[in-house]
Amino acid sequence: MEDDRLRLIFTCCHPAPAREAQVALTLRTVAGLDTSEIARAFLVSKETMARRLARAKRKIRDAGVPYEVPREAQLPPRLTSVLTVIYLVFNEGYAASDDERLVRAELCEEAIRLGRLLMKLMPDEPEVLGLLALMLLHDARREARTDAAGDLVTLEQQDRTLWDRVQIGEGAAIVERALRMRRPGPFQLQAAIAALHAEPERPEDADWHQIVALYGVLLGVQPSPVVDLNRAAAVAMASGPEAGLALMARIEAGGSLERYHMLHASRADLLGRLGRFDDAAEAYRRALALCSNPVESRYLRRRLEEVTTGLR
Repeated sequence: MEDDRLRLIFTCCHPAPAREAQVALTLRTVAGLDTSEIARAFLVSKETMARRLARAKRKIRDAGVPYEVPREAQLPPRLTSVLTVIYLVFNEGYAASDDERLVRAELCEEAIRLGRLLMKLMPDEPEVLGLLALMLLHDARREARTDAAGDLVTLEQQDRTLWDRVQIGEGAAIVERALRMRRPGPFQLQAAIAALHAEPERPEDADWHQIVALYGVLLGVQPSPVVDLNRAAAVAMASGPEAGLALMARIEAGGSLERYHMLHASRADLLGRLGRFDDAAEAYRRALALCSNPVESRYLRRRLEEVTTGLR
């Protein structure tokens, strides 16, 4: 590992703390994310994350864990944590927690740079390829995600002529190469879903039933309430808003995403499509109360005004 930052990430992802603690500490000390940004990545409060970081630091200190660059044989056990760190750096760049911009391009570019280096280091690790493909496919839509005024443009409304088709082709080819290794993992599955979103030239040509199926496989590999929510949104596109809302009601009842603004925003969108404007308005208000990014907040306020107008 000739790259200083990649070497530091592997060094900090020491197996002594729990995996979540490894990732959180590395995001704080190497990637430079602040506590609130890390908390958002883990869907917990800033105070909860601050306590977790403090406990992890104490555990490392008390265990006398040395600071040393891992040998080659020590890299594979740390790989999952390293991939997660790079992915969460990209995520913070792709949808900033608290910034006047929706996209922090410098973080996206750094994560992709690290992904490319990691693919050179471990070219036969399919999840390494899957992560790079996923980031390339998402980043290819960067220019279309906001309009000239800097306001959010949803996937359905984006001008697809602004998408980087060369980058989409590269990402699709990399995920195909990864899947041929027949060791599927969560990053490969997410990249396959991203490819199904990115390759069609018209939104109506997306294969939503295939997207739903892939989310089902992903849930089996890596159960997560956020993946469950994404699957529910895909079900709404494939089978209608009522079907999606039924799944989201179950997720909401579980309580794990109560403070996740995208749950309420997704419900609000489906409720609005069904003409249930008062329920949609209430869901948009809940989403707004939890949203920290100004660009996303402006979008949610616009949608709230639209459904409120519909009430009249």
